[in-house]
Amino acid sequence: MSENPLRKATPQEQFEEVTRGTVDIQVPEELKKKLERSYETGKPLIIKAGFDPSRPDLHLGHSLLLTRMRRFQEFGHQVVFLIGDFTALIGDPSGKNVTRPALTREEVKVNAKTYQDQVFKVLDAAKTQVRFNSEWLDKLGTEGMIRLAARYSVQRMLERDDFKTRFRENRSISIHEFLYPLLQGYDSVALKADVELGATDQLFNLLVGRQLMKEEGMEPQVIMTGPILEGLDAKMVDGKIVGDKMSKSLDNYVGISDPPEQIYGKLMSITDDLMWRYYELLSSRTLKELSELKQKVTSGEVHPKTAKSGFAQEMAARFHDAESAQKAMQGWEERYSQKKIVAEDQPLVEVGMGGAPKLLLAKALAEAKLVASVTEARKLMGQGGVKVNGEKATDPKHELDAGEYLVQVGKHKSARIKLA
Repeated sequence: MSENPLRKATPQEQFEEVTRGTVDIQVPEELKKKLERSYETGKPLIIKAGFDPSRPDLHLGHSLLLTRMRRFQEFGHQVVFLIGDFTALIGDPSGKNVTRPALTREEVKVNAKTYQDQVFKVLDAAKTQVRFNSEWLDKLGTEGMIRLAARYSVQRMLERDDFKTRFRENRSISIHEFLYPLLQGYDSVALKADVELGATDQLFNLLVGRQLMKEEGMEPQVIMTGPILEGLDAKMVDGKIVGDKMSKSLDNYVGISDPPEQIYGKLMSITDDLMWRYYELLSSRTLKELSELKQKVTSGEVHPKTAKSGFAQEMAARFHDAESAQKAMQGWEERYSQKKIVAEDQPLVEVGMGGAPKLLLAKALAEAKLVASVTEARKLMGQGGVKVNGEKATDPKHELDAGEYLVQVGKHKSARIKLA
């Protein structure tokens, strides 16, 4: 008989792993009690996280929530990936100063399909329950919506920071925006959630769900919010990681659908300090394993680049597979660590042979503008500064047949030259 995953770790060990990197927990002691009860009874907790399918392409920052869901999943708890197909039709400011545009049902359908294709690169599809909140919100009807709206006052809604700011500055707040937190909260009632996960900008909405569950006589959900992930260009300043959040518009992101070579290469570009931040928030390694790795790096037993490579490979494997991650690492080593020139990375320059069967290498270099003149090319060749397909070409009378060649001139110039 296989081991019950709910007993894979003690409640305290589970608590430490699933809460790592959190910004806020409402309420820690309640979560501990839920984990203890689950451990004793063998009944998994219901872990809910909602996603509005308004942006079809996900990056590493979006995967923070998925990673936390995966940790719960590995301990045997029931993860519900909730697609807000109904709430996406409304639009939500989500902490912004303007309303997020509402989508059409067709746009929601297309984006939701794209989401599902991507999220299972992190979550275990066989252990994930995918739900759509239209299942219960469509059934509310006008009467149900009015009864739901009656549960919250305008004053309480204005406690939400972005609503409060816009009200103070006499800027528009549409009535439908007040409905969004209530509908998201009702999702928790419908699912009987034990825990709801979200980003810091969703805290108000998550608290509404907790309150609605209390009013229904249900045990309220525990709320866990996580941080906003800093982009690849973030740095350590005065002991803190400082930088803009990961964003496609700022080009400081790693896309879930990026090729493995790009994922690996981008992550190898981050600072050592940021590496540990990413490790804590995104790695599947336990806190104990990370502590041991950090100690080894500090003592000099493990080089920081080796530790960073381990993380980059883990992410490339997560979104692709282990073999692709290994090849990405090897390719990066060839390009940057071993300073090997890879042909596919070089620009292609076509040089005409004027009908001749052969062309002097020196002339080909000049025609390709890799050198200023034939004389300079011959001089560099004599000094051993020219390579053709990895081999030094020192003879000033060296000739080439028609075809394609990888040519290196000095330390900093290289190209593929095609002679025809």
